[in-house]
Amino acid sequence: MILQETYTLPNGVKIPKLGLGTWMIDDDKVADAVKAAIKLGYRHIDTAQAYANERGTGEGIRESGVAREELFVTTKLDASHKNYADAKAAIDGSLKELGLDYIDLMIIHSPQPWGDFAGEERYFEGNLEAWRALEEAYEAGKLRAIGVSNFEKADLDNLLENAKVKPMLDQILAHISNTPFELIDYIKSKGLLVEAYSPVAHGKILDNEKIAEIAAKYDVSVPQLSIRYCLQLGLLPLPKTANPDHMSTNADVDFEISDADMDALKNIERIKDYGDASMFPVYGGKM
Repeated sequence: MILQETYTLPNGVKIPKLGLGTWMIDDDKVADAVKAAIKLGYRHIDTAQAYANERGTGEGIRESGVAREELFVTTKLDASHKNYADAKAAIDGSLKELGLDYIDLMIIHSPQPWGDFAGEERYFEGNLEAWRALEEAYEAGKLRAIGVSNFEKADLDNLLENAKVKPMLDQILAHISNTPFELIDYIKSKGLLVEAYSPVAHGKILDNEKIAEIAAKYDVSVPQLSIRYCLQLGLLPLPKTANPDHMSTNADVDFEISDADMDALKNIERIKDYGDASMFPVYGGKM
């Protein structure tokens, strides 16, 4: 069962192959979602400072009834923190908000502050400053692993060439109809794991007839096909839901997509409009 399977990060830390995303789940509701997921067998929970639900996420983890060491908790350093002092304070702030002694994985949420997301300025110096704070917290045992999110090749190279501790993972937007194969290959070539956020494209592929036809061949839903697609590409999908029924079906992906169907899915026409999901803190209104 996929919930019991893991990838291994470059430092030897094991990370469950499927995680629960919590973006846009309110802080007063996320604890129940986290507890429901853990009860179903999820062991990997993904939150972020920018989601404003770390407090509730931590509450759900602490009240889950499952030993802390059996759970893998990810949070993200807000994209605005581009100097060492701010990043250091924010790391400690996440530990306090979550109410945890350590965080399994902490990543820089974006190479650019949200207002400049997808802009030309790459904030190389600022990211090295933020990374230094993550390295320090990692070496102090506050974080078991460190990585990045939304980093392109140039952003990764900046850290790979200058950092003391190399990033272990890059969390990027990847789903059927929008899979950045060149970037994925590059990230993997550097020994990093690739996580796929929004593996169901914020629901925008649910009405795609071609995808639905392929899903029907396997007697699965479009979300199940989408999650399996990511897994077969060697990615770690993070489907977001507060619905326990969806959590359960999202984890029921022990089937195999044929090579021919994978090729067809890789060539589905790209979705360009994510509607109400095209907003802070994932896109900053830019695509």
